[in-house]
Amino acid sequence: METLHNILLTSAFMGGLGVVLAIFLAIASKKLFVFEDPRIGEVEALLPHSNCGACGSAGCRNFAELLVEGKMSPATCTVNSPDQTKNIAALLGVAAGDVEKRVARLACAGGKHVATMRAKYSGLSSCRAAAVAGGGGKSCAWGCLGLADCAEVCDFDAITMDSHGLPVVDLAKCTACGDCVDVCPKNLFSIHGVTHRLWMACRNEDDGDAAEAACEVACTACGRCVVDAAPGLIHLERNLAVIDYDKNSGANQQAIERCPTGAIVWLEGDRIVKGKAAKKIIRIQPLPAAVRA
Repeated sequence: METLHNILLTSAFMGGLGVVLAIFLAIASKKLFVFEDPRIGEVEALLPHSNCGACGSAGCRNFAELLVEGKMSPATCTVNSPDQTKNIAALLGVAAGDVEKRVARLACAGGKHVATMRAKYSGLSSCRAAAVAGGGGKSCAWGCLGLADCAEVCDFDAITMDSHGLPVVDLAKCTACGDCVDVCPKNLFSIHGVTHRLWMACRNEDDGDAAEAACEVACTACGRCVVDAAPGLIHLERNLAVIDYDKNSGANQQAIERCPTGAIVWLEGDRIVKGKAAKKIIRIQPLPAAVRA
């Protein structure tokens, strides 16, 4: 009898505790309830779900929230199709926006046919691994190692390797997600608007003779482009011509014409234009390893 009494008492206690907890949870649910605009889910459904971060937000969900809050325009997503961008704009009752297309640019033109090697790298086929192993063997310490880490990491198949071991960016496919920027151990990629057509395709900071000995198309810091460009557009920094893109709106091809190596170029879509004074490179075979005294 006493056992039955204990069982009933325990059951009553547990039942009462359950009721109290249920009431507490019901009150907490009302007090802590956060309203979520249902349009967020609708906008997210119209996004590509690539979560690439090219828009500058932490994934498509966060981007949808910012769109609903009016903090971004639909066109900021460079991955979405034009039709989906228009659908999002119609859903939110806003303008789609006009955002300049941004793409990844490579600051190196030193393929195997123009850049020498000081050593042969043999190991894991990865730029990062090669960079750790003595810099990768290229005479130019700043040059592209050509082992395609950037192409491997690109989720949009926007990067391929050419016959000289250099990455080529497909402007139509590039979404400016920045994965190639992060993976390159030589920091050769950067994200730029397509209007940045004047481009320094080199990062070699050696003095002129040493730079050209390592790579025939290296910047030699001769300063001709500085003189020929609009005032303040280009300056020399650590033996390298640097373009101030804040002043690039008035740039033209004049700055490239006297570059002796063709290190500074003009970009016509996917086509690279060099100046008249640039040496003509007709070699297609890789250069032999540099001979050290």
